[in-house]
Amino acid sequence: MSPFKFNLLRLLLDAFSLLPLPVVHGLGVFLGWFGSILSLKHARLTKINLQSSGIYQDEIEFKQAARQNIGESGKALLETLAIWFRNDKRQLSLVRNFDGWNHIEAGLASGKGIILLTPHLGCFEITSLYFAARYPITVLYRQPRHDWMSPLMAMGRKRGQITLAQANTQGVKQLLQSLKRGEAIGILPDQAPPEGDGQWAPFFGRPAYTMSLASKLAKKTGAQVLMAFGERLSYGRGYNIHVRPIAAGRINTPSLLNSEIERTILQCPTQYLWGYDRYKVRD
Repeated sequence: MSPFKFNLLRLLLDAFSLLPLPVVHGLGVFLGWFGSILSLKHARLTKINLQSSGIYQDEIEFKQAARQNIGESGKALLETLAIWFRNDKRQLSLVRNFDGWNHIEAGLASGKGIILLTPHLGCFEITSLYFAARYPITVLYRQPRHDWMSPLMAMGRKRGQITLAQANTQGVKQLLQSLKRGEAIGILPDQAPPEGDGQWAPFFGRPAYTMSLASKLAKKTGAQVLMAFGERLSYGRGYNIHVRPIAAGRINTPSLLNSEIERTILQCPTQYLWGYDRYKVRD
């Protein structure tokens, strides 16, 4: 992408970030439905993953949840773009409640650091931003497929006291160093790892290639493991962030980790990105 096009895109995103959250979410619902029509493959994958999860046994409930999930997925995409370029003070004011901040304080007080696990549930960008307004956190991320997205992602995510660590050997070293300093790290635990960096384990009854990184870091450092997600409130009212501690040993295996992720998803199943393909190996 040429510098001119990139700067124009940045200006458009800056303008988009000024829109009120109800408008962003309203456009997101439209985008979700429009995208499901344009990409039948993605829509079919979303339906298959949600249906095979077994969460909704009743056919009517399943269809209602599937329709709602289409809109929630569109909201997730557009709110991410808005969050990346929205003023920090205005952005953080959208957090209506933080359930479990005491666990954050206790984890940091231990001096062994925190492993903050945030699945693809609700608004997973808001959690790290809210945390980074108060304490440093190193967040693991994967390079986007399109090179022109990299600088936008970096500008959007390197906010407050956030440090980005790429998903490679050097990035893992950064995470380990942060924990040794008694700081926090952020990981998407349901992100499919590259081949050789995970194990197959059941996820809602189907084998999913699951990362082993979180459990290895927890064993090596003794860090407090916390599961977190930003619940998206209806009508663009903002977010409630939920954090809960995971007892020692509860993520020692990929199967145990997936059980904890499932438990979290069941709190807000229609806000999970069921269109994300967890059931294949990344190259």
